[in-house]
Amino acid sequence: MDKVSFTQMKDGTREDYEFLTAHEIDHTKHTAQRLLKALVELDQGLSGYQITRLGHSLQSATRAWRDGADTDWVVAALLHDIGDIYAPYNHDEYAATILKPFLREQCTWVVQTHGDFQMIYYGHHLDGADPNKRDRHKGHPYFDDNVTFCERWDQASFDPDYDTLPLDFFAPLVEEVFARQAYDPAVIRPGAREPLTDAKVAASRAA
Repeated sequence: MDKVSFTQMKDGTREDYEFLTAHEIDHTKHTAQRLLKALVELDQGLSGYQITRLGHSLQSATRAWRDGADTDWVVAALLHDIGDIYAPYNHDEYAATILKPFLREQCTWVVQTHGDFQMIYYGHHLDGADPNKRDRHKGHPYFDDNVTFCERWDQASFDPDYDTLPLDFFAPLVEEVFARQAYDPAVIRPGAREPLTDAKVAASRAA
């Protein structure tokens, strides 16, 4: 079988759906490669900054790596703007939806809401914008994590002179994350918090 027999889902057979399930499982194994390709395609999107959108993503991840962040944080930093091309009005939610089955809840929430937190840096320059938009999230257990994420990695990563690591450096981390079992409780760990920075790990990576 290379195609199902039905033209309406309600007419499908067990054989059809077993075939599709196997086909879809194989397809998911290549998610990491598709995301890495999509990162490169970010450079077809918004311009005007001193570095490209891909450059910003790589620089954010590089800063996270050099801060001693764990794999979940580094991949979150790398992919936090992956929705810029396809979902310009809710790119943060788009990215979080992609990451949600494979990253710690803490990281997914930060990615999902980072757009609100970034407003603190530029909202006062735009008519009708609320620079304190992040305040709607006050009291959330990951609020301070998002403040740190934006301050150290996101808003700081537009520097053309920064020594940014290449995409090939981060590809194995992306492969590792998307090879995980989706929604594995041992990965998602609702309520768990891991630090964004680790001085000892950072020192070992700088050595």
